Amino acid sequence: MLTQTTTRVLEPSDLDAAMAVLDREPVTNAFVASRVHTAGLDPWRLGGEMWGWYADGMLQSLCYAGANLVPICATPDAVRAFADRARRAGRRCSSIVGPAGPTAQLWRLLEPSWGPAREVRAHQPLMVTDRLPDNVAPDPYVRRVRKDEMETIMPACVAMFTEEVGISPLAGDGGLLYQARVAELVGSGRSFARLDEYGKVVFKAEIGAATPQACQIQGVWVAPEYRGHGLAAPGMAAVLRYALTDVAPVASLYVNDFNTAARAAYRRVGFQEVGAFMSVLF
Repeated sequence: MLTQTTTRVLEPSDLDAAMAVLDREPVTNAFVASRVHTAGLDPWRLGGEMWGWYADGMLQSLCYAGANLVPICATPDAVRAFADRARRAGRRCSSIVGPAGPTAQLWRLLEPSWGPAREVRAHQPLMVTDRLPDNVAPDPYVRRVRKDEMETIMPACVAMFTEEVGISPLAGDGGLLYQARVAELVGSGRSFARLDEYGKVVFKAEIGAATPQACQIQGVWVAPEYRGHGLAAPGMAAVLRYALTDVAPVASLYVNDFNTAARAAYRRVGFQEVGAFMSVLF
């Protein structure tokens, strides 16, 4: 039997149908769902288009096309349709990121026209927890970053991003977009840090995405000279307490598979691997 399939850019009137798809996998989809909760589907506010893939008149899969290209609940047929649209539009994103299976298929289809990538991280464990650890006490010195501390937190954020992604977030527009994003997280009370006696950031993390169902911790960083001093696990326990108490009932993160120290710290505070993401960086 032939099924009718179609792909189109979603409009604000499609919000309920899009949310129904996003809610199917609230942890995996937290990053995009958080943006849609805040901005709706208007491309100007959302910072990109939301593509919808329909089968038999029903919205089945999504793809967020902004600074990142993100397949969401994407079936193999949907991925092929999204790849066709992305190829025709040309690459506008700085990365492709999402669940490992669909993202790998999307990259296989796009690599001949979009490649080569600067880096491909094919397996980034997705980790989740819904409770505080009973064996790691939260670091009492980790607290919310205040709005008047932007100059304090910004160098640590830039250092973390550069180390993680391989390029500075200050490149291109001089860091205006990145600074606005950091300010947004600080302003919403989702940026956390521990400062030493000289006012220097020694540990930091953010709750980068938040929905009523789940939140995603990101930007975890320990200053190089403090690494190996046991700050990461208590710091994460503190951030986790804020996350589960104030933000959402489930906290998640994804981590590079080669970062064994980080994975060990996350496991110590109770995070368990439930899947994997993949990132293609340009």
